[in-house]
Amino acid sequence: MKNIIFDVDGTLWDTTGSVAKSWNKAVSEVGVAEPNLTADMLKKEFGKPMNVIADDLFPDASPEQKEQLLELCCKYEHEDLLKNEDNLLFPGVKETIIELSKKYRLFIVSNCQCGYIELFMDKIGIKEYIEDYECFGNTGRCKGENIKLVVERNNLDEVVYVGDTQGDYEATVLAEVPFIFARYGFGNVENFYMAIDNIGELLKL
Repeated sequence: MKNIIFDVDGTLWDTTGSVAKSWNKAVSEVGVAEPNLTADMLKKEFGKPMNVIADDLFPDASPEQKEQLLELCCKYEHEDLLKNEDNLLFPGVKETIIELSKKYRLFIVSNCQCGYIELFMDKIGIKEYIEDYECFGNTGRCKGENIKLVVERNNLDEVVYVGDTQGDYEATVLAEVPFIFARYGFGNVENFYMAIDNIGELLKL
């Protein structure tokens, strides 16, 4: 293990409570559904591409309404997260990333919208420790393809991906990298290379 690629939501932090409020504001504004989204509902969706999330949460909306909803959801989410002063990180995340960066090269790949990873890194102060990152919003590609993209453009070998959902595992199968399952996150995964109960365990692998 020389290189570690991280997922964000459910692996490094949990924004679902804040995001539910932001997205409900967007739903109310567009008026195509009841503004009844909850953190638990979003935990089942986070990790999927944004267009899939829109299909799951707003099945009765037209394609145009889904596009409008996603634009507003992302806008309000970004604004609210910038103002949020709560500690949304899982325990030990920042300290562990700083320590890992002394020995490993660190990267991020997420299915999020454009600007989300940058917001995350700036918000918690880890940008200097992350060498490269990629997301669905930038490329329109699935997570597995984006993992491959980061591996290829950084000439990486001996890579692992740390995530928390079945979708993360399936992405690593496509990218042909070992999967480390963050059991403390949002999902349940049956197949994995290793599992951790807190991010600090990465320091002992």
